[in-house]
Amino acid sequence: MNKILADSEIQDSSRKLKIVPESVSYSDAEMRDKLLQLDKTCCIVKNGDSVGVCLKEDADESSSGSSMSLLAQALPLKTTQLGDPEFIKFHGLKMAYMTGSMANGIASENLVISSGKVGLLSSFGAAGLLPSRIEKAINIIQKALPDGPYAFNLIHSPSEDAIERAAVDLYLKYGVRTVEASAFLGLTPNIVRYRVAGLRRSTQNQVEITNRVIAKISRAEVASKFMAPAPEAMLNKLLEEKSITREQAQLAAAVPMADDITVEADSGGHTDNRPLVSLLPAIIALREQFQEQYGYSHTIRVGAAGGIGTPASALAAFMMGAAYVVTGSVNQACVEAAASEHSKGLLAQAEMADVIMAPAADMFEMGVELQVLKRGTLFPMRAKKLYELYKNYESIEEIPLPERQKLEQQVFRNSLEEIWSQTKEHFYERDPHQIERAKDHPKRKMALIFRWYLGLTSHWSNTGEKGRETDYQIWAGPAIGAFNNWVKGSYLEDVSQRKTVEVAWHIMTGAAYLYRLRHLQTQGIRLPSSCEAYLPKPFLAIPN
Repeated sequence: MNKILADSEIQDSSRKLKIVPESVSYSDAEMRDKLLQLDKTCCIVKNGDSVGVCLKEDADESSSGSSMSLLAQALPLKTTQLGDPEFIKFHGLKMAYMTGSMANGIASENLVISSGKVGLLSSFGAAGLLPSRIEKAINIIQKALPDGPYAFNLIHSPSEDAIERAAVDLYLKYGVRTVEASAFLGLTPNIVRYRVAGLRRSTQNQVEITNRVIAKISRAEVASKFMAPAPEAMLNKLLEEKSITREQAQLAAAVPMADDITVEADSGGHTDNRPLVSLLPAIIALREQFQEQYGYSHTIRVGAAGGIGTPASALAAFMMGAAYVVTGSVNQACVEAAASEHSKGLLAQAEMADVIMAPAADMFEMGVELQVLKRGTLFPMRAKKLYELYKNYESIEEIPLPERQKLEQQVFRNSLEEIWSQTKEHFYERDPHQIERAKDHPKRKMALIFRWYLGLTSHWSNTGEKGRETDYQIWAGPAIGAFNNWVKGSYLEDVSQRKTVEVAWHIMTGAAYLYRLRHLQTQGIRLPSSCEAYLPKPFLAIPN
């Protein structure tokens, strides 16, 4: 049994408590169990030469116990106390915790609904889906969660503006009140229209925001766009199109483009691989500059994402000032996620170094990359090869014959002529303008053919396409490796036991527990190293 160590200056504390000796725990397991009672005050007491842990209620109820020195105490700390209470209140939540939108519907209706029913905010992965599929998801989620909470993703699609515009049309038509905007390089008329079309003046003459925006960013220059009011030029254009009213255009000057800014660090999917410890404080400081400049009635909240997969990482974000935390990669292996069992199995085995950057389908021509799993798949290598060919040649025909044959045999598994035919079918359904732009433009045609492969690989990963396992594109960041390492030896090591809500509660409960340890440490108490571990145990019921 390890011992609690107390700094010399508190060893001879004059503060005394009367406690029944049997109420004091000295073993590591018993001390951890007491400290895990987060709704109760825990006391570190000294009895002779021994230092242990007891509940304050045991001391309060004792009139004939032994006199012991009170060295330190940890006050009650619930998961609801972590983060910004305004985020919780604004979105109607139980905790300052959100699950991000994993594209192609991986963040499924089932995931969003199961979270929403217990007061957690989850964002449906609308990116990459056709409008008809998004509309179906809206109907299902709104029926299950008529009062929320839920959000839908709005991804910037520079190559497919029609898809981005159609998503906004649906969100306005069905009254989707919260969107998570991601991958934006700047503002577009679509996100501005969504935001401003939800503005009105209340009976108290205040600006009322009915369309909420949570903007996911990884660069200060993009954050600045969302922290400022909508640009006047875009407002004027939307006015001309009669997409917004004159009053809404006027009200837009008084509110930022986003209510919440999610600072996305080293995440799965689209990411700049920035370290959270550097990026989050910088964006919080930037927020203060915009608040001082514009004097908004409600301060923009700044949350943290990317690398959040354990209690320690969540706590680190909160201690740096995050208003809320967002998880992503860890949820893709949960039972509610619409990923194949094969993909979930690979994710459950991943270590932190098992991720790599690879070309993105939606921004292929721009050279934008995203972070994917490299363990158990050849997708990253093949995607990089396609981009290398795209950079070096002006058309499919310019590619040397041996290279073209490799593509047909190993990557496409079909003739390039047949793949072009399937590519046209694909884009005629999604965005016919893409095919028009490729006419008489061989390099654009080549890009569309390569994007056919890049787009389908994530679809194959989700549906579990047999025979294509080595081509699966599985978005993931290092958080999944950290998560797997944390839950090793617990019931969550089994991927079939991973439920989004339980993962959320364990991360937040563990964060609150670790905060208690750090708080005691600042009082001069060093608990045994074995107490540092918070290992998830099955819930009998999800706590309130």
